[in-house]
Amino acid sequence: MTDQEIVALYWQRDEGAIGETQQKYGGYLTRIAWQVLGDRRDSEESVNDTYLKAWNAMPPSRPALLASFLARITRQLSIDRFRAKNRQKRGGGEYAASLDELADCVSGNQTPQSEAELRLLGQAVSGYLAGLPRRTRAVFISRYFYLDPLKEIAAQTGSTEQAVKSLLHRTRAGLREHLEKEGFAV
Repeated sequence: MTDQEIVALYWQRDEGAIGETQQKYGGYLTRIAWQVLGDRRDSEESVNDTYLKAWNAMPPSRPALLASFLARITRQLSIDRFRAKNRQKRGGGEYAASLDELADCVSGNQTPQSEAELRLLGQAVSGYLAGLPRRTRAVFISRYFYLDPLKEIAAQTGSTEQAVKSLLHRTRAGLREHLEKEGFAV
């Protein structure tokens, strides 16, 4: 079934939409949740919550890219679940590791003062990523959006883990410099 047909089922309020979504994207969404949470049950709950949130969002939303729409929901729900479980201590897993790596680029200690500032930051990061070579951008997104382990990224790109670490380090340094030039306190 195509994404447009699945979205149409959501708009018709046909419960079959959830089954079709699960069949087509269940494994993909579970992988995203797993990379954040590192726990099978929590990952399953985040994916199930994704289906509910998608059900409630369509209509009025009509996502052009269903996979991206669902991935964004799953990622955010998983991050929220991770934060709730680890309020007292910093947990392990790829989410914590990737946050540690990005800490020198974007501080998590400051609370954004407005939604407009967040949008500007997002635009600045997107602008920086758009100027990167395709492979570098793919590695960065694999690590910091999909939270893929370094070993897995290395295998996907035919590189060594050390080469991926080095590429990410240079990319983060470039991002930091770009954000400073754009006027963001880093």
